[in-house]
Amino acid sequence: MADVTYYTKEGLEKLKQELQHLRTEGRAQIAKAIAEARDKGDLSENAEYDAAKEAQGHHEAKIAKLEEVLANARLIDESKLDTSKVLALSKVKIKNTKNGAEMTYQLVSESEADLKSGKISVKSPIAKGLLGKSVGDKVEITVPAGQIEFEIVEISR
Repeated sequence: MADVTYYTKEGLEKLKQELQHLRTEGRAQIAKAIAEARDKGDLSENAEYDAAKEAQGHHEAKIAKLEEVLANARLIDESKLDTSKVLALSKVKIKNTKNGAEMTYQLVSESEADLKSGKISVKSPIAKGLLGKSVGDKVEITVPAGQIEFEIVEISR
């Protein structure tokens, strides 16, 4: 049984589009590569054909994995998020207590994580340290650079 994963509407739509692309254009490209390799003669000694068939296997495995992820995906209604504590999909403004630097992150599923846009995985060390905490709480989080103490400044959705 796969883990249930929570997504924003935008993240779930992105997954559905990727799956649709893999099922249509992706499969067509693989079929074309197999047909081209098959046209080159003897299949028993045709490395291109073997590579194309292997690529097809990987492609189908990727489709199956994405279908499983979507089957276990749950959409979270962001308007109903409790902002009294940090939860999945919360936007959290935190302050490094040592240097005063403030940053804002949204806690999202692993597949939606994108640090450039401020989205971190709920499975990341920082997110794990913040989950369940409230505004004003101070948390010690172990990151690759060592221990850092953060204070939760604001929680929003």
